[in-house]
Amino acid sequence: MKKFIEIHVLQNYAPSNLNRDDTGAPKDTFFGGYNRARISSQCIKSSVRNFFHQKIDKYNLGIRTKRLHNAILEFFEEDSNREENLEKIKIALFCSGAEIKEGKTSCLMFLEKREIEKIANVIKDLIKEKKLEFSVSYEDLKKIINKKKSKKKLTKEEELELKKYNKITKKKFEEFLGGGDSVDLALFGRMLADMPSKNRYAASQVAHAISTNIIKRDFDFYVAIDDLKPDDISGADMMGTVEFNSSCFYRYALVDYEKLVKNLNEDEDLSLKGLEVFLEGFIVATPTGKQNSFAAHNVPEYVLISVREEGIPCNLANAFEVPVRVKKDESLTLASIKRLVEKNKKIKEVYGNGKENEFYLDLLGSKDVSGTSMNSLSELLKTVIDVVKDSKGGK
Repeated sequence: MKKFIEIHVLQNYAPSNLNRDDTGAPKDTFFGGYNRARISSQCIKSSVRNFFHQKIDKYNLGIRTKRLHNAILEFFEEDSNREENLEKIKIALFCSGAEIKEGKTSCLMFLEKREIEKIANVIKDLIKEKKLEFSVSYEDLKKIINKKKSKKKLTKEEELELKKYNKITKKKFEEFLGGGDSVDLALFGRMLADMPSKNRYAASQVAHAISTNIIKRDFDFYVAIDDLKPDDISGADMMGTVEFNSSCFYRYALVDYEKLVKNLNEDEDLSLKGLEVFLEGFIVATPTGKQNSFAAHNVPEYVLISVREEGIPCNLANAFEVPVRVKKDESLTLASIKRLVEKNKKIKEVYGNGKENEFYLDLLGSKDVSGTSMNSLSELLKTVIDVVKDSKGGK
């Protein structure tokens, strides 16, 4: 039976610039015909991935890099000839179809630790068997192969190097991929355009966060003074502006639990751990943009988690299609909670939407909130994980 976990968060941020566009301004969007503040899903996922490093063993986390050769080198003994090994790693990768140009691979790769270790072990074996003993450098070997592809005549020395190259090209890079123990890769997936068979479809979906209220751009004008400036000289030595806003954000994410378990090779314990850390990270991890200037460390005021079997996923952003407006002394966050609760109830009345359990944290004491109230974040997470673990089809 299909099972998925949805999380809805309302979070009111003080003046901040958590996620900037190419001009340095806070990201925004039009929704319902009005301008809203926005935090991109990529920014949110990056914050959650960083949070993983506090909670999950690094061996169960992936590495996203263009410097694959350096990552492989870390699996070699420290007292070995690192420069020589690095050269051989580059040659081995080139022979298997992963070329290093200007110190980087052609694309940003998201790989599991076990996949990288597997590649390292294969290269170590090739070194022991002396199959990577080339008489030319990595760069010169590339020139020989390109010369051969252009059908130019090779020298005898180049022909010898080509024979060595051909003996190890049977090991293709994609043969090393496909582990299944990286929590972040299982949740967020990967796409390798040159090796589509090794793509991993994400078990999670994360929406762009949008403000429940209309926003306008604010500007902070700042100046800086030279500490060593003579007293008889006035004026600032640097000045500029920083854009910011203050908004109540609605954030939403979904985890397909069956897909998560499949991506982690049916490891139920690791899947439950990954789900718990994802939910916690989604709640507490904050984007780092301009935090030294604004320190907008504002925790969510309302969190709703739904564990659903069958039914349809439901992003509740349309609760705020008409932006929330408040009168004097009214709380924007509280008004947003009421909107969210009303929309959620209406959708359940109309669509039914499968068997579900709902649990929530509410710092503002809202009325008519559906689901079971939790007293703490730890209680909320434990309860959700217990329901996922014990419900039919969870094992």
